[in-house]
Amino acid sequence: MVNDKKHPAAILLCCFSALAAAAFMGIAFGAVSLSPKEVLDGIMDGEATANGRIIYCVRLPRVLGGFLAGAALAVSGAVIQAVLGNPLASPNIIGVNAGAGFAVVLSLAIFPTTFGVRSLAAFIGALAAVMLVYFIARKTGASKITLVLAGVAISSLFNAGTDTVTTFVPDTLSGLSDFRIGGLEGISLGALSPAWMLIIAGIAAVILLGHDIDVLALGDSTAFTLGMNVRLLRFVLLTLAALLAGAAVSFSGLLGFIGLIIPHIAEKLTGSSHTLKIPVCALMGAVFTSMCDLLARTLFAPHEIALGIVVSYIGVPFFIYLLLRKKGGKHGA
Repeated sequence: MVNDKKHPAAILLCCFSALAAAAFMGIAFGAVSLSPKEVLDGIMDGEATANGRIIYCVRLPRVLGGFLAGAALAVSGAVIQAVLGNPLASPNIIGVNAGAGFAVVLSLAIFPTTFGVRSLAAFIGALAAVMLVYFIARKTGASKITLVLAGVAISSLFNAGTDTVTTFVPDTLSGLSDFRIGGLEGISLGALSPAWMLIIAGIAAVILLGHDIDVLALGDSTAFTLGMNVRLLRFVLLTLAALLAGAAVSFSGLLGFIGLIIPHIAEKLTGSSHTLKIPVCALMGAVFTSMCDLLARTLFAPHEIALGIVVSYIGVPFFIYLLLRKKGGKHGA
């Protein structure tokens, strides 16, 4: 049942405030910290000054990359959980990220210099993975845990494909040192194109379908009664989830757990209404990822660890907690 007792305006205001704070912190802090005045001067002066170059060439691309990747993966996870009816599902757990990653590596091996091919390849790989998982779910009536295990198998298959490509074309991932772990080190504003357009369009489309997702959550029979084409809606939603995950993977690599953690936290704030949950997922995912990237940059400064490592340290315990909670709930039923 949709929870309408929340306060959407207050929740969104808090999320946007957190986003603004995360943007400032991401630009101001790093191996070299900048004061608010230095940040403002650097933004106004552009790349003509040292601080301006730090902001525009290093920190701003990472902040925007973190915002985009986090928002995309969080919304993708929320959609996948809703369509599959599985709170343990997320782009990395069911193999969507691995499928996108394999397609990216394969495209770089075949078309190393073609602009824009990485995002297209990532989308195709992510779509193949998510449709494969959906096919397994429909044909077997898989339980929540079985579906997760199927995702592990699919991830292993695509990871083996990635390893095969990099074995025969070892220079495929040169310049993408954090791709397999997930990270934003060395990212440029140019690397975010055309992914940023796909992410914004994809999130907007999912927000517009928020009411339909709520109806879908009531069950297929209710949705049919209301005249909804359930199969078409599921296909459209899974395609959008694949588009978002693939676009994020194309520039941030195989980041895990964001699509698992954020939808659960967002639902605690918003209730089950996807009309509010989806934009909150996008904002919270953006803040969470950029803050994890800030930790990755500053925790052991001047040394840096990959963003994916920080996310995994948070995500793995959260996933175990969800598994134990589901097991406890089943035993208590």
